[in-house]
Amino acid sequence: MLGLQIESEDRNAFHNVFVLALAQAFVGAQLPMHFILGGLAGAYLSSTPCFATLPVSMIIIGSTVAAPVLSTFMQKFGRKSGFILGSFCGAVGATIASVALYISSFNLFLLGSLITGIYMSSYGFYRFAAADTAREIFRPKAISYVMAAGLISAILGPQLVKLTAALSFIPFFSSYITIVILNIFGSAIFSFLRIPIKSNITASSRKSRRLIQILIAKPIRTAIICGMISYALMNLVMTSTPLAVVGCGFSQGNAADIVMVHVLAMSIPSFFTGHLILRFGVRPVIGLGLTLLCLAAISGLGRTELFNFYITLTLLGVGWNFSFIGATTLLANNHSANERGKTQGVNDMIIFGFVALASLSSGALLNCSGGDIKQGWQLVNLAMFPLLIISVSTLVNLKIAK
Repeated sequence: MLGLQIESEDRNAFHNVFVLALAQAFVGAQLPMHFILGGLAGAYLSSTPCFATLPVSMIIIGSTVAAPVLSTFMQKFGRKSGFILGSFCGAVGATIASVALYISSFNLFLLGSLITGIYMSSYGFYRFAAADTAREIFRPKAISYVMAAGLISAILGPQLVKLTAALSFIPFFSSYITIVILNIFGSAIFSFLRIPIKSNITASSRKSRRLIQILIAKPIRTAIICGMISYALMNLVMTSTPLAVVGCGFSQGNAADIVMVHVLAMSIPSFFTGHLILRFGVRPVIGLGLTLLCLAAISGLGRTELFNFYITLTLLGVGWNFSFIGATTLLANNHSANERGKTQGVNDMIIFGFVALASLSSGALLNCSGGDIKQGWQLVNLAMFPLLIISVSTLVNLKIAK
């Protein structure tokens, strides 16, 4: 009987991973689209280049504010309802953005970006949902498989931008209409999820700890700091990349291709990141990711040639994958099911709050530091080092078993 129960649970876990991977692949294609379009459309609508990346920052601010609310909503009404709500808000945000482009309103475009952040917040919970019905031995792989589906979105998103950006006489208008369609498709995908509102697979009989007790626990604290810094540094560099590439004399198509390679680098390692965590432990994998982020910063300080942009963004993507999936696994393994809502919600609120600050800093460092674009790009990469020192120090102080 126990064997049959485990087999049934495994089938359900695989089913949910497949549905979430499908959503990651196709609905998630809108995120690289937003990160390519946000800065370019911002530069098109804004009266000053200093605010060009503000739409991307507004997406992340929206995600930050929505994270704890959406996590609590999912704890009460289930993952399916939360993800459908996220796709609905993604469609509304993209609709508002397209109207803003039509009437040339930067402020309205910022509002659409803010609402889009609710979708980004729901997207951030795909990885946690993959772990909800998975047994502990399958959990790192479940997270990795869902993240690996980003391989398709990495290709699809930038190609959709290249295909649609110039379809209408209003720049980028057709791209945002395409994002609306992706979100409608997403609502249909999520109807197939089979995650119970209260999963008894990972449930713990332990009494739920107070939030402060959870946050000060060393594994949780380390997971949040490493996840926060790796995501913020990735966003700091990625947000400024399209503007830096175009500002250095290359085309928007070049910028889209570089972002595509970057998102591929974020996704491809996911096929084996879970195996690496099971084989070597979570701390070495996070450490490897932070090392690659450091190498990305060093590469970014080199010449502003296309090849250097490709190398920097590739190292950035792989480094983010190892460090962020490692941090996610570390967090998921150190709280009980009845602590899930508040822990995951606060984790993503902290992470995306810091990411919002990084994206705001990105535009300021690139465009408003007193020099040209090339000098601004170097400042963006230099800004990575202090935060890397903090994350490495935190990780070194963590002692856990494989």
